[in-house]
Amino acid sequence: MENHTDKTALMMKRLQEREQEQMLILSICTALSSTITKEEFNTVVNGLLKDHFQFDDFILTSSNNDETEYQIFYQSSIKNKDSKNYVLKDGFFNLCLDSADTVIFDLNENQKNPDFIQNINNKGFKNGIGLCLPYFNGNRNVLFLFFKNAKTFTRESNRILRGIATQLSITIRNIILTEECKNNNEELKKLKTTFSENNNETAESTKEGFHGIVGNSDAMQNVYELISQVAFSPSTVLIFGETGTGKELVASAIHQLSSVSKNRMIKVNCASIPENLIESELFGHEKGAFTGATEQRIGKFEQAENSTIFLDEIGELPLELQGKLLRVLQEKEIERVGGNKSIRVNARVIAATNKSLPKEVAEERFRSDLYYRLNVYPIPLPALRDRKGDIEVLGNFFLEKHSARIGKKIKGFSKKVLNGMMANVWPGNVRELENMIERSILFAKDDTIRQMTFPEIFIAVSETSKTEFQIKTLQEVEREHILKVIKKCNGRISGPQGAAVLLGLPATTLASRMQKLGIKKEHFLD
Repeated sequence: MENHTDKTALMMKRLQEREQEQMLILSICTALSSTITKEEFNTVVNGLLKDHFQFDDFILTSSNNDETEYQIFYQSSIKNKDSKNYVLKDGFFNLCLDSADTVIFDLNENQKNPDFIQNINNKGFKNGIGLCLPYFNGNRNVLFLFFKNAKTFTRESNRILRGIATQLSITIRNIILTEECKNNNEELKKLKTTFSENNNETAESTKEGFHGIVGNSDAMQNVYELISQVAFSPSTVLIFGETGTGKELVASAIHQLSSVSKNRMIKVNCASIPENLIESELFGHEKGAFTGATEQRIGKFEQAENSTIFLDEIGELPLELQGKLLRVLQEKEIERVGGNKSIRVNARVIAATNKSLPKEVAEERFRSDLYYRLNVYPIPLPALRDRKGDIEVLGNFFLEKHSARIGKKIKGFSKKVLNGMMANVWPGNVRELENMIERSILFAKDDTIRQMTFPEIFIAVSETSKTEFQIKTLQEVEREHILKVIKKCNGRISGPQGAAVLLGLPATTLASRMQKLGIKKEHFLD
């Protein structure tokens, strides 16, 4: 009878102990559930958790599913620990990931410990336990507890730790989301401040300028609007236009208006770098990568981290380099020459060219996939002859600039010179105009530019244009066009491969037009 009573009492005692354990688990989970910052988490760890587990150090490590490395998310003995990556398969993190049970470590057994484990060992901690927390939203987390005396971690401690494991994973995720939200809000505040400052700068700018670009014509107003729309985004920009139209100035304006304007914009002229050095220039190289590589070199893309890289004359980039540039644009990763490690880069790309890239693609000198990847946000720049209203404004700007530099007091242009400047076609555009004005200042004999010698190409164009232009009637133009299309279709009028389809006309309508214009079979069949 007494034996039965003893068993009942023992069972009741165990039930009471389990009930107390569940109450403790509930109280810890309640405290963790309201924790959304590392400061709050630190309070719970060094208070409630330390009281019950009697650990000497508490380390939480974390990794995402798609990563091959992990980081220390929190360590109770060190505040504000610098973020550092550790390989997954280090004999600690991966061992816990692969185990459904709590893993017990004897720190003296492994001589190749990660530095944070080695530091623990150096402090006299000989034992530790590791527990893989339940996966939550792609996060893989492992908790390490370290003890100077392993006996303080009991079976009861193990049960309680397992009971709070899921809530620990949720709390880690909540803290990460809170930090991301905080960072996003701070970035948004910076963007708003920059936007406000740039708006004030734009409002105060003169009618003759826009962030270093001179001109107030309708054509340039369209360019300014395109710049303003894209500047605050990280989108890739392709600037194209004739030589001397100011592509670098436009790139600088985009950078100045961007959220990374405080960082230096990195500029690369793809046409000025020897073909055998351009890969090293863009992506860098490791020591010994090739003859003459006596030290490691950081490439332009790494230099442009958290800033802007301007790739001028992108149409001159060799074909073999175009594929590597495409990878950088798509994957945001580079590999140094002679290296085998992918390096993440965060650089906004602005490219420029005076070539017709669609034509280069058609003639297989430029990769079509790279062209489409660069052509996210195109900005076409007008030739100077298409913005004649800006010629006098630009002329006065350059006159003032170079007169002060040269040391001559030149007040303006004669009416004859102004008329000549307005009539010139300016094949070199703004750059040619600036050089012409600087030359005229040097030859000027008084305070007015009275002579300006224009290139012979201007005279040739103006004289030949009158004789070569022939006036044709609309019927003649229509007849020639229809004949060209029919010849292209090998004389076929109707059907899927017929001229009517290309011209967007019913076959009967095309036949009627041909009869009216006097087009017969002998005109298009050999």
